[in-house]
Amino acid sequence: MRKQALLFLFTFGFLIVSTAQKKKITLEDIWGGTFRTEFMDVLRSMKNGKQYTVLNFNSSPRSTSLDKYNYETLEKVETVVSSSDDVPLFSSYTFSDDESKILLATEVEPIFRHSRLGIYYVYNVTNKKVTKVSDDKIREPLLSPDGSKVAFVRENNIYIFDVESGNTKQITTDGSQGTIINGVTDWVYEEEFAFVRAFEWNSNGTKIAFLRFDETNVPLYAMDVYGQNLYPFQYEFKYPKAGEENAIVSLHMYDVATGSTSDVNLGDAYYIPRIKWMNSHDHLSVQTLNRHQNHLKLHDVNASDNSVSILMEEKDDAYVDVTDYLTFLADDSFIWVSEMDGYNHIYRYGRDGKLNNQVTQGAWEVTEYYGYDAKTKKIFYQSTENGSINRDVYSIGANGKKKKRLTSEVGTNGANFSADYTYFINTYSSATTPYQFTLHKASDGQKIKDIKDNSVLDNKLEDYELSPKEFSTISINGNDLNMYMIKPADFDENKEYPLLMFQYSGPGSQQVANRWFGSNDYWHEMLVSQGYIIACVDGRGTGLKGRDFKKVTYLNLVKYETEDQIAAAKKLSELPYIDEDRTGIWGWSYGGHMSTNCLLKGNDTFEMAIAVAPVTSWRFYDTIYTERFMRTPQENPAGYDDESPFNYPEMLKGKYLLVHGSGDDNVHVQNSMRMIEALVQANKTFDWAIYPDRNHGIYGGNTRLHLFTKMTDFVKKNL
Repeated sequence: MRKQALLFLFTFGFLIVSTAQKKKITLEDIWGGTFRTEFMDVLRSMKNGKQYTVLNFNSSPRSTSLDKYNYETLEKVETVVSSSDDVPLFSSYTFSDDESKILLATEVEPIFRHSRLGIYYVYNVTNKKVTKVSDDKIREPLLSPDGSKVAFVRENNIYIFDVESGNTKQITTDGSQGTIINGVTDWVYEEEFAFVRAFEWNSNGTKIAFLRFDETNVPLYAMDVYGQNLYPFQYEFKYPKAGEENAIVSLHMYDVATGSTSDVNLGDAYYIPRIKWMNSHDHLSVQTLNRHQNHLKLHDVNASDNSVSILMEEKDDAYVDVTDYLTFLADDSFIWVSEMDGYNHIYRYGRDGKLNNQVTQGAWEVTEYYGYDAKTKKIFYQSTENGSINRDVYSIGANGKKKKRLTSEVGTNGANFSADYTYFINTYSSATTPYQFTLHKASDGQKIKDIKDNSVLDNKLEDYELSPKEFSTISINGNDLNMYMIKPADFDENKEYPLLMFQYSGPGSQQVANRWFGSNDYWHEMLVSQGYIIACVDGRGTGLKGRDFKKVTYLNLVKYETEDQIAAAKKLSELPYIDEDRTGIWGWSYGGHMSTNCLLKGNDTFEMAIAVAPVTSWRFYDTIYTERFMRTPQENPAGYDDESPFNYPEMLKGKYLLVHGSGDDNVHVQNSMRMIEALVQANKTFDWAIYPDRNHGIYGGNTRLHLFTKMTDFVKKNL
């Protein structure tokens, strides 16, 4: 008897009329650069609001140039600086506040996810002089507001370089590997609070506020590095796992004129995730959190005497997200973004920290805050008002009135505004349209001109067999969950197809989104062309559907997310065209934890799973991320252990592929090694692969091609 379809699918996008003579995507296409996408790299508005700069990379001859364009005409005004005999090939640039100097980054090498080492030069826009900051590789250089000095970090100490004289002054002396860090963050701050430079110049360049990390008591983590050496060596770094000691962080103030450093007493602050100077050169804002991360304080530090007062506080029964959108207006009143009313919205506060008004409100989320135009008293932002899988750009009065949608295409719209808010460059994409860049008026969103599209890629894709994502919702465990499905171009509803589900599922994340392809999407299209159906469901705990939906997983990470994926797979298997005996799931990182749990706890539903770089116990992961959602293992042992798959390896019935990089500084290979040992002792058959010295991204050389070849073969053999 035919199974009854349970889903109503709302499909939009292009229709494949004929697949005759269409090419099928190959792994070599995906990882060989065939589908390279064009962007506008390092786009920044000049202060005059009339021009913008873009970093252009030229392949023949290999060079880089920083070019200035006119907003109104889009014509190139000049090349500000280009690589030459005097200026090495540079990969990024930063203007001083007065735009008199440009800091150019060369010979950059990664440390961890956000941190870099490099050789830096200062370019004088007026006299074209190029000055090298240091012969040694340094970290996080920052020009003073007038461009006369560069502060930077070398070997855990802060230095100031005088551009005119060429002299360098050391302003901290106690920095040392594994104990004291000045001016940059430790590993866990970098990874989980997403910032590296932990110092800031004030508005007139007279003071530098900086953080100091004492990680003496933080436990060491060691990774074997194999390389091409006869003997491997161990790379060690401080990594606080859940429940262990964190670095002791403190705030300090350096006076440039006197050369003196003073301490700032922030009371019981446990974490200091953000520091930001106000417009007044004597006032620094500091955000602090307690260890549970459910009580955030915004402090006002008076740099003239280091006195501290609290501007505002925010509490939550679960946790408070750190905002990146704190904006101080001319009088140091400020704009704040928070989900305190249940959805992420914009709030306006007075200089005294008292709430003036909530600017935006509704059952939708502000996803980006772009800025405030003092002339028109408008605030510009991006949100999900047109559906949680879409993004649009809006303007609204600071009083919360006269809201206007500035973008019209359905999909994902993002904006880069001119400094005076006359124009914005819209970046648009959808599940069927590669990135397009267009110029618009900020007053009403009217399109002025097309700047750049990906017509070359679009035309190339015409030759390939592609299938559209069908966006829908699926009712699971009392929630309407966002979902997409991709069916073969020659789909026949009278046939049955194997189903491969993909997810990430981490707190606040989103995979079901109306935006252009990533590499996983191309791989999914390749599998679809070979007769598989792909589905992705964003379950409970994912983002952009309100606080309660996101934070329901608090203290029980992976529990409800796993239940939702298993229930979704069961419901999808009831569709007449899904082969209920051929259901697989895969994911990376958090998604690898999820796919592992689904295969074990849903062993009557899933026949196959792939887990890449998975967490297998939250006891092995870092303090800031894990404790934000779980508290400590000492407080919540069941929350840590009940969803740890190596505690129930006997539940494995299906086919399982486990992959990890041995050099993963984020999700340590320890996670997979413990899972492997548990499965071995349970006498379970499975497949696994370790990529030597590869980090959490498992890339470099042919690595991604090899990995996805292995994954493809595993899918074709077992699903």
